[in-house]
Amino acid sequence: MPSRRQFLLSACACGWAALAAAQTAHSPAQAPLPLDRLPKPGPKDTCPVCGMLVSKYPHWVATIVYKDGHTHFFDGAKDMFKFWFDPPKYAPNHSRAMIAQMVVTDYYNLQSIDAQKAFYVIGSDVLGPMGHEFVPLASQADAEEFLKEHKGKRILRFDQITQDMPFKLDEGKL
Repeated sequence: MPSRRQFLLSACACGWAALAAAQTAHSPAQAPLPLDRLPKPGPKDTCPVCGMLVSKYPHWVATIVYKDGHTHFFDGAKDMFKFWFDPPKYAPNHSRAMIAQMVVTDYYNLQSIDAQKAFYVIGSDVLGPMGHEFVPLASQADAEEFLKEHKGKRILRFDQITQDMPFKLDEGKL
């Protein structure tokens, strides 16, 4: 028969485990953050794909927030897509399943928008920090206007972007 001390230690351990599980299950970091409350890159935050200092290019920032609250910042949507297609290549022990939220910066209003709902123009005369870029826009109308004004070639949605496209953009092939 266990002693009273062993019983209490066991009960405490179970209690702490239950508390930790409850906090994890209801952690606010797992729910998408309001776009105006997303973390911003600090002066030393670098893109995990290319190593550039992200805060130098605030008009191009893309962000991935993980379920545990960890954040990766990118100097543009192109590098975010490179990461999206192969997270472990750029951040060992990271996977798509761990991602809670992805946002990009709208070209016109410079506000954070949901990366999966954005419209992306490619082949335009506008270059990002790393050259040719997926230019994110919040609406179809804005994307069409940008396409005409900046000699763009195509408008893409998130699910139309393939793994090879960011690398083709690097070469100016799209």
